[in-house]
Amino acid sequence: MTYPPAPLVDDGLLRPLVRRSSSPSPPVISSRIDSDLLRPLLLTSSRFYVVAAFFGAFVLAGLVAWISQIYFGFGISGIRRPVYWGFYVTNFVFWIGISHAGTLISAILRLVNAGWRRPVTRCAEAITVFALMIGAMFPLIHLGRPWLAFWLFPYPSERLIWPNFRSPLVWDFFAINTYLTGSVLFLVLPMIPDFAVVRDKSTGLRRRIYRALALGWRGTPRQWHRLETAMQIMAIAIIPVAVSVHTIVSFDFSMAPVPMWQTTIFGPYFVAGAIFSGIAALIIAMAVLRRVLHLEAYLHPVHFENLGKLLLVMALLWGYFVFNERLVTYYGNGPAEMTVFFRTQRDSFAPLYWTMVVCNFVVPLVLIGIRRFRTITGCVLASGAVVVGMWLERFLIIVPSLGAKYLPYSFGTYRPQPVEIVITAATFAAMALLYALFTKIVPIISIWELKAGEHPSPALIPPATEEHRLGELHL
Repeated sequence: MTYPPAPLVDDGLLRPLVRRSSSPSPPVISSRIDSDLLRPLLLTSSRFYVVAAFFGAFVLAGLVAWISQIYFGFGISGIRRPVYWGFYVTNFVFWIGISHAGTLISAILRLVNAGWRRPVTRCAEAITVFALMIGAMFPLIHLGRPWLAFWLFPYPSERLIWPNFRSPLVWDFFAINTYLTGSVLFLVLPMIPDFAVVRDKSTGLRRRIYRALALGWRGTPRQWHRLETAMQIMAIAIIPVAVSVHTIVSFDFSMAPVPMWQTTIFGPYFVAGAIFSGIAALIIAMAVLRRVLHLEAYLHPVHFENLGKLLLVMALLWGYFVFNERLVTYYGNGPAEMTVFFRTQRDSFAPLYWTMVVCNFVVPLVLIGIRRFRTITGCVLASGAVVVGMWLERFLIIVPSLGAKYLPYSFGTYRPQPVEIVITAATFAAMALLYALFTKIVPIISIWELKAGEHPSPALIPPATEEHRLGELHL
């Protein structure tokens, strides 16, 4: 990053170096930003405890269900021959897809220097970390003997037994752990200046905790320069990692001899679906935070409109991939593939399939494609439909194909049992609970980035990459 030779002054710990200017006051003054964004951390109402207890009860129920499954065995679940993958692998693929909401979207917006990203990035990056944590649990939940999960780890045991590196499941282990490590770094790095803000406004034990988290941050020019450089490097590095993760997840399917799984389109199809569901989850999270934490002055309608346009683009791309997949299958006319094809188009899975199409394509096309409906409410409704539709899509990729393989004698059905339903519900509750706890520890909107946006710093913006102003990306 190159700095112009103009003189700079240190404007404190809360934002990078800025030029002294006679420009009018920003729309949201500095003291109000501190007050609004630190209020959830410093003040705790009874409503927070009620919400935490509500979602915590669901998480506890899911833990009890998992322990029951371990104790009584997989017989209490609906997993039977030949459908050995059901709700658990559906949830695994779904949550890994949701994780693309944050790091990938935030990194791309950061690299193109979109100014409207500033209130959005931390909301998105938190979704990535929490969704990865939840998704990574499902391979363990799916194990009949989870205490043997270490067999997947490549460690030099005395028996010299190594995992099968040709297995896509082992590839998942490396990809997800790499992505989780990078995403945590990408989330924590820009939190350091905000930890310093909380440190300076706290007392007692809270101050000591945030002093440790702030890592000695003082807001010096050298520290700002290193932070910006590190964020730029992480933004560049995390994008190929994020794309590779869901591509490798798609290999779990495309490498298996199962009807409608052996297709070369699964890699980009899964990545597009992951970004699609991730944007939808981000819009829902932003709407809830805006309403509950009263962040109307920071999360503007234009943020939802711009993300809604991205959601619409991904809906059209998703529709193309689905049409391509179905067209190639129908044209190939293979007996096994056509059996699965008709099971989803007009037989037992048809209601779920057409619900998926309506949720993922028709609803976003109407509510976001028509400008009059492209409001915050319209974007949230479309996003809710997309989340439901993308979960159904993962389910319809897995179950119909496993239930109708190449030989008719191996056909079977799958009916989820209460233990699977409870664990699935618990994962959504866990996401909400983790998000609620996160808002009590970290400002959900980056204070220093917001102030840097309110007081633009030409010294930190190379001329070739000037920021796009808020709302400038209207189509």
